[in-house]
Amino acid sequence: MTSTMEREETKVKGLFERMEELEAVADDIEGREPQSAASLRGVVRKALEEAEPVRVKIAAALLEFSDRTVRTWIGEGLLTVRTEHPLRVDPVRLHEVLHLVRDLRAAGHKRDLLDGVWYRLQDTALLDRSDLQASLKEMRRGALSPALTKAEQDAAAAN
Repeated sequence: MTSTMEREETKVKGLFERMEELEAVADDIEGREPQSAASLRGVVRKALEEAEPVRVKIAAALLEFSDRTVRTWIGEGLLTVRTEHPLRVDPVRLHEVLHLVRDLRAAGHKRDLLDGVWYRLQDTALLDRSDLQASLKEMRRGALSPALTKAEQDAAAAN
């Protein structure tokens, strides 16, 4: 007979495996059908958003870390908490971090994964900013304009 924890771990691992399969299909069709790929990624995100929060012990098993490491990553803000009592992590963020950890391990990183994942998440957050995306598009078009200081921005807004 299996314990509640074992059943829950099996359920979470199954969910993550199904999401990985959908993402693999999305990656495969990205060049031919970008809208369909985006739609599949949306399905993955929605399923993870609707999933139950994940116990620390199960998150540790998925990431192949100790419970202590997962708790440290929670404390550092790398993994986000969905519920405090009992402490459980957000499956969307866990999925993102799991991808980054796998990528870093595949690239040969075995130590200091906390820093590597943290830097990748910061880079992703920066690249997702709409103002940066607009600036990059302007730069590619050659429509360069100097950055304004805070005082110049305030003066322009006042006019």
